[in-house]
Amino acid sequence: MADWWDAVELWVTQLAFPLQVVLAAVVVLPVCAGLAILVDRVSGVVETIYDALPRANRPGRAPEPLLDPVAGAPADLLPARTDEP
Repeated sequence: MADWWDAVELWVTQLAFPLQVVLAAVVVLPVCAGLAILVDRVSGVVETIYDALPRANRPGRAPEPLLDPVAGAPADLLPARTDEP
């Protein structure tokens, strides 16, 4: 296998540069398109499985802010607010 690949490399490197580009495009573009289709299908299957998982029936909660929106200081350095329910 290694000898065959070395022979292919030698043949490609002896071609003119425009022919190398065309040959690379003819080989690489279908491989990339095939990989894109494969990734799309796999992600679709994963999304379908993920959507079918049961979820807890509780209301969502907003994440705690990292920065105080008013002062721009880190939220963990600020005193706790007492006006929140």
